[in-house]
Amino acid sequence: MEFKTLKSIIEGLLFLSGDEGLSVRQIAEITEQRPDIAGKALQELKEDYVSQERGLQVVQIAGNYRLATLPDHAPYFERLAYSPSRASLSQAALETLAIVAYRQPITRVEIEEIRGVKSERAIHTLNNKDLIHEVGRAEAVGRPILYGTTKSFLESFGLADLKELPEPSNFDASSDDLEEETQLLFSKLDSQMTFDDTEPA
Repeated sequence: MEFKTLKSIIEGLLFLSGDEGLSVRQIAEITEQRPDIAGKALQELKEDYVSQERGLQVVQIAGNYRLATLPDHAPYFERLAYSPSRASLSQAALETLAIVAYRQPITRVEIEEIRGVKSERAIHTLNNKDLIHEVGRAEAVGRPILYGTTKSFLESFGLADLKELPEPSNFDASSDDLEEETQLLFSKLDSQMTFDDTEPA
């Protein structure tokens, strides 16, 4: 495999891994390269982002590497997160929020298994709106992030605690009845927030 191709693949892997990131060992296993080769490609990719003054950077957190935005650009990201045009929740975000609310604590992978589509953007949106947050790490390979709802979630939906969540008619903790859970949550949301189905999944 050409070194340039390897760097390109690693970049894609870091993008898909999201907040969980990947270790050099994981990257080496996935790309079928020696750890030293994978590590060298990762380091060059990191340097490329710096030398080209890109809007992203490769960072290492808790032993894993991931893509992140630049701290200097934070004011612009805050404007995006809190702009009036983004004050509503999309269908994707609402579905994701319903899953977290009813199945918490839950990982991104588990959310995506239920929804059937990638949910990183929806999770990011809900994080920005302080409706969900990291509550720990799962005891699994890679120690994936576990998500749960926040105090702001309870306040936004007029709930004293999670026991006041609308109860599905035939609720089963292992059920994948996402549509009913989403509709129940939407009924609570309707009087509290504005709904917008224009944001893609």
